[in-house]
Amino acid sequence: MVDTTLHPFTGTGVALVTPFRKNEAVDFDAMSRVIDYNVQNGVDYFVVLGTTGESATLSKEEKEEVFAFVPTHVDGRAKLVAGIGGNNTNELVQTLETFAHKGYSAVLSVNPYYNKPTQEGIYRHYTKLLEATPLPVILYNVPARTSSNIAAETTLRLANDSDKIIGIKEASGNFTQAMQIINHQPDHFRLISGDDALTLPLMSLGAVGVISVVAQAFPKEFSQLVKQATEGNYSAAAKHHYKMLDAMELFFAEGNPAGVKAALHGMGLIDNVLRLPLVKATDALHAKIAEQVNALVATV
Repeated sequence: MVDTTLHPFTGTGVALVTPFRKNEAVDFDAMSRVIDYNVQNGVDYFVVLGTTGESATLSKEEKEEVFAFVPTHVDGRAKLVAGIGGNNTNELVQTLETFAHKGYSAVLSVNPYYNKPTQEGIYRHYTKLLEATPLPVILYNVPARTSSNIAAETTLRLANDSDKIIGIKEASGNFTQAMQIINHQPDHFRLISGDDALTLPLMSLGAVGVISVVAQAFPKEFSQLVKQATEGNYSAAAKHHYKMLDAMELFFAEGNPAGVKAALHGMGLIDNVLRLPLVKATDALHAKIAEQVNALVATV
């Protein structure tokens, strides 16, 4: 059974997409539909304007509008985490100092990308962020995107130095690293899966849930998986895992969020629009995703 004590972000988290209209304006009506669909089907919290939200291509003004809109629409039905990360520490500090954090319970901040800092640079980056925000911080380790890894030793150093560092979204795929973190984590800190396909195995080792992309399209199925894993019923959770496994692979076949946006479009929730340099899924992939959506939605 997963130990979820003392931690506010257990269960199923969803990395929220930013829907666009055909003219590429942010579509708040579609965002409302996606939020409602997920809340009604068991999602525990949302990450707003993470990678899946295409935050890199939104203007400062658009980000402020999205950050303000989501708490108003959610209206306390789920917890909210603000995705605020970057590779310019001083600029990020200024963003956090001016962030209107009402309605948000934490910040998810990705390991600085492109610069490839040393472990000491990563440590100092996050300690600066802690000084700039009153909110707890969840680290986000995704070396495939950032080109650098937050080592287990650095994660634990940060967690032990400050109880404001409350967790890590771990998406390195390195099970040894994840186990080292789980084995030595302080009481206030927990590991969260950042890889949909590794959620079940990581929860069997002590992760407290997931921040998911695929769950956005299949919130009921994925929430059942996480709930059963939390209760230690891994055989039941495995049935949900394998039912969604093909979809998990397809959703990332041409990059994120192309796959999940194709799925949500097929479900009538959003227009299938991404902003360059990202492009929508090819027709062939879209057809395969549609098959998965039809099969999974029919069985839930």
